[in-house]
Amino acid sequence: MNRFTVIKQACSKTLYACCLLIASNNSYAHFQEIIPDRDFLNSDRQQPLNFAVRFTHPMTQGPVMDMLKPKALSVLSNGTHTDLLPSLKAAGNAQIQQWSFAYQVTEPGDLLFFVEPQPYWEESEAKMIIHYAKVIVDGYGDFNGWDQNLDLPVEIEPLTRPYSLWAGNAFRGIVKVQGKAVPFAEVEVEWRNDGSVTAPTDSYITQVIKADANGTFSYVMPRAGWWGFAALIDADYQLKAPTGKMVPVELGGLIWINAKEMQ
Repeated sequence: MNRFTVIKQACSKTLYACCLLIASNNSYAHFQEIIPDRDFLNSDRQQPLNFAVRFTHPMTQGPVMDMLKPKALSVLSNGTHTDLLPSLKAAGNAQIQQWSFAYQVTEPGDLLFFVEPQPYWEESEAKMIIHYAKVIVDGYGDFNGWDQNLDLPVEIEPLTRPYSLWAGNAFRGIVKVQGKAVPFAEVEVEWRNDGSVTAPTDSYITQVIKADANGTFSYVMPRAGWWGFAALIDADYQLKAPTGKMVPVELGGLIWINAKEMQ
C-alpha cells in the first residue's frame, strides 16, 4: 500500500485532494540557489558575472519561496574574501522575494561564491531551514583554489574539480560538519529543470545518496545543466519559529555543479 492510498483512506473524499497536494509538496526538496550565468571566464573583456539567488524546488521549477535578504554573501579568490552584500539587488515581486547580483572579475583565479540565507520557516515540516550554498567559477583557466573549504557549519568539499564537466561525468565530494567528515551523511541531488523533463513519479524528483564511512559520495550527472548537491544534517540547537515556539533546525551544505553536453 503506497502513501497516497493511506492518505486517501485517512481523509474524507472532500479533503482528499487537499491532503494529496500537501503530501506531494512535502516530498520536494528545498534547495538554496546561487546560480551564475556562466561557470567559466576565458577573456578579460567579458562582462560581469550575473547571479540569481533564490530558494526553490529546482527539479519541479518551483514553487519559489519568499526569501529574506541573505545574512551573508561573499566570494573567495586568491586567498581574499570580499563581501558582496552591498551589490545584492531585490528581484521577484512583493509576495515572492528573490535576489540577484553582479560581479566583475579582475584577475585570474578560481572564485568561490557563497550565500548564507536567513532561517526559513517551513510550516509543513515544523522546522527552520538554513542552507549554506556555494558555486565555483573558473577564473581564466587558473585552476587554483577550487578545492578550498569556506569553514561553513556544514559543507561539501569537492573531490572532483567542480567546473568544466561533461554530462556523464561523476562528481565526488566529502560531507563535512565543522571541518570533519560525516560518515554515512545523506545527500540530496536535483537537476535545475529547464522544462524539458517531466519526472515519471515523485521519487525521481530528488535523487538521494548516502555517503560512505569517510563521508565521501559520488554521483554521475546524466544530463547537461545545473545540478544541486545538498548535504543535510539536524542542528544541535533550536530556533524560535514565527509561531513563538522553539523548533528544530535543518542545516544544509550545498554546492552547484554545471555539466555540459559534449559537442
